[in-house]
Amino acid sequence: MTANRPDISADSILNQVSAGQVLTDLHTQDRHNWETPAPFGQRSELPPFPAHVFPTWVAEHMSAVAEETQTPLDLAGCVGMAALSTAAGGRAVVNVRGSWVEPVNLFVMVAMPPGSRKSAVFRDMTAPLRHAEKTLTDSVTPRIVEAEVARRLALEVAEKAARSATTARGEAAPEAVAEAQSAALAVEGIHVPVKPRLVADDITPEAAASLLAEQGGRLAVLSAEGGIFATLAGRYSGTPNLDLFLKGHAGDTLIVDRRGRTEHVEHAALTLGLAVQPEIIADIASMPGFRGKGLLGRILYSLPKSNVGYRRIDPPPVPPHVTERYETNLQKLVIGMYDWDDPARIVLSPEAAEVFANHRRRTEPRLRPDSGDLGHIADWAGKFDGAVARMAGLIHLATHIDDGWRHPISADTMNAAATLGEYFTAHALAAFDAMGADPELEGARAVHAWLQRTRPERFTVREAFTALPRSRFRKVADLVTPLDVLEQLGWIHREPEPPRTGPGRRPSPAYAVHPSLCTQR
Repeated sequence: MTANRPDISADSILNQVSAGQVLTDLHTQDRHNWETPAPFGQRSELPPFPAHVFPTWVAEHMSAVAEETQTPLDLAGCVGMAALSTAAGGRAVVNVRGSWVEPVNLFVMVAMPPGSRKSAVFRDMTAPLRHAEKTLTDSVTPRIVEAEVARRLALEVAEKAARSATTARGEAAPEAVAEAQSAALAVEGIHVPVKPRLVADDITPEAAASLLAEQGGRLAVLSAEGGIFATLAGRYSGTPNLDLFLKGHAGDTLIVDRRGRTEHVEHAALTLGLAVQPEIIADIASMPGFRGKGLLGRILYSLPKSNVGYRRIDPPPVPPHVTERYETNLQKLVIGMYDWDDPARIVLSPEAAEVFANHRRRTEPRLRPDSGDLGHIADWAGKFDGAVARMAGLIHLATHIDDGWRHPISADTMNAAATLGEYFTAHALAAFDAMGADPELEGARAVHAWLQRTRPERFTVREAFTALPRSRFRKVADLVTPLDVLEQLGWIHREPEPPRTGPGRRPSPAYAVHPSLCTQR
């Protein structure tokens, strides 16, 4: 009797009603309810620039400029940071602990699309630097003229003494030689001051190195364009030249050959403030040596969302008192610190030191290559704590314009710098995503490109593995994470597994593809 009993197992019942096909059809019908997929590299909404962490005279001007120009606050904020770095870079350092010292100069870069009024923001945020430069030049010009005249007269005396020494004979010769030597030393002893120069724009590394040496090892490169990167990559020389920017960020010794002599800059301090087009972010990753030598790890990135198309037509101008206070204070900071050849050493209060230690404890696990969210950008994240200390130094000096070196950095200032650091961390992750630094995201891009080429409405994991290159996906398991990324971004949806109809290997998992990929031509 048992032998004649019909098969009434669950699998047979599901098979008889074609349950697998029904589920697939239902899933396919749901294709019309797809949401718009997220672009690659898009994480959760990037945080806005926290202007409130700065003193009022800085924060209000940042916000007012952003409002008048109808640009994201990030742009005015980052350019304002570069302006503070220009004022204090090379003139102050933060003594973090023991022998750990951080200079306060920064490399800051904002990515904005064309037509975003970058130049107007640069002009408004850096105007006090130009005015301070003129004030310094006016004050030193009489001394330059006086020294040049004195040197020219001394040079004439030295030349006359040298001619006399060459013709002197007998007992008069030694005395004439001694006079010629003394006159030559007098010429060398006359120092002609140089005209102050705070900022350069589009400049070659060689010219920047010479100018930096002339200015006592301190210079800022501020530009509303990103041409400096092509120059660094060797646009004119054919050879990448990154040494100035690497050493200028770290405060290392720089050897400069100029005007027939070699000069040593003991602690080079370079500030970099750029506003570039978004595609530059991806381009610089492929420039020779930029990441391998550590340049990309030294930059604080900002990728604000464009507001083009949503701007007010008649926004209010910056209030005059806000502009006046910003100009007065920034110029005071520049001029007050300009003559600091031996950098002011700023220390942390015990409370600030504890805040910073807690910050570092939170950062360290994030660097783990297997589980940390910063593991794939360790070259940037490894300098993150130092960047926070530098930003704390700048906020501190902006808070205590007249005598910042007399006060230790407070816990509130260190917390403010940590907040600013979290902003730049989120934007750095997005920037390095755009550069292709995340291998999981790059794997997802490869699968996405295959879907764009073949335009299937659905596919199985085995089909994808068979079609994709072994150089990237060596085993089926290598596809798991990229497919998860694509599904999270909304490009594909995993279909329910069909019921098993008998023994044997389970069918390969299948995915439905977003209609926008299926219909592309």
